[in-house]
Amino acid sequence: MKKNIINIGIIGFGKTGKERFKILQKEKKIKIHSICDKVEFKRKYKKITYTNNPEIIIKNKEIDAVFIAVPNFLNKQLVISCLKNNKHVFCEKPPTLNAKEMREIIKIEKQTKLKLMYGFNHRHHKSVQKMKKIIDTNQLGKILWLRGRYGKSVDKDFFDTWRSKKKYAGGGILIDQGIHMIDLFLYLAGNFDKVQSSITNLYWKSNIEDNAFVIFENSKNKISASLHSTMTQWRHLFSLEIFLEKGYLVLNGLVTSSKSYGDEVLSIVKNRTVTPEAKWKKVTLKRYKIDNSFKNEVNEFFDSILHDTPIKNGNSNDALELMTIIDKIYKKK
Repeated sequence: MKKNIINIGIIGFGKTGKERFKILQKEKKIKIHSICDKVEFKRKYKKITYTNNPEIIIKNKEIDAVFIAVPNFLNKQLVISCLKNNKHVFCEKPPTLNAKEMREIIKIEKQTKLKLMYGFNHRHHKSVQKMKKIIDTNQLGKILWLRGRYGKSVDKDFFDTWRSKKKYAGGGILIDQGIHMIDLFLYLAGNFDKVQSSITNLYWKSNIEDNAFVIFENSKNKISASLHSTMTQWRHLFSLEIFLEKGYLVLNGLVTSSKSYGDEVLSIVKNRTVTPEAKWKKVTLKRYKIDNSFKNEVNEFFDSILHDTPIKNGNSNDALELMTIIDKIYKKK
């Protein structure tokens, strides 16, 4: 790394890889050195090296950090190869296909002083950051329970993609979308030691689930949570509800690049009167129109590299906790 400029390689140049590229090319802290994808794509920039072989990037000593945006089943080996070749790594979700793979990565990571971060950008939405601040400062008391719904509509064309094949994706709607909501549960409420789940295929009849119904419990803090992740509600929907001793937080909608989830609106409600007249004295609605979550999380990654500080969000321990819960939901041992 020269003059505090980080040389970047990107492995995987599909939809997510291109979204990362748009953000990275505007960053003053970095220089995009190389891009790799198995599929030929339009080469716009003369100063960037293009290849279809990830080893060209992984073994290039000029490259300091690698962004990985590939089909899920490739994540583990690419992350390990990057770490073994002295590369900082930013990898898209899911971290791995299971907790066993994540433990293998952590074993390698501990032998290095490199930074490893996983892309859970929902933590970096301003609405979620506002919820986190209210919870951490005890403004509404302790959390009683959480409820999350996260789903989307798909058509038959979806089943021509790698995401519809269990051996490539690791699962269906849960590991594709529900994983984000579980990560928010962990981020806002802490870990859960008990998990009960119903994984179903009600409509599409493929080898991945189209619905996941999950109940979580934190025995120590007596917090419960429920998740419904689905691709049979025929529309895109995001809803996160957190009920606390002195009020509640409800986030409906999410600003994303696809603009499919509607307006991002956070309701902050406090000072309830005594039952049965559940009247609320103060209701605050906050609307968020801009999504800088991708930008904010890559900045955290770069700052960690430049200042040699720990990754706070989406580190390998976060990833292991998450994949351990995913295993319990899928009932893997």
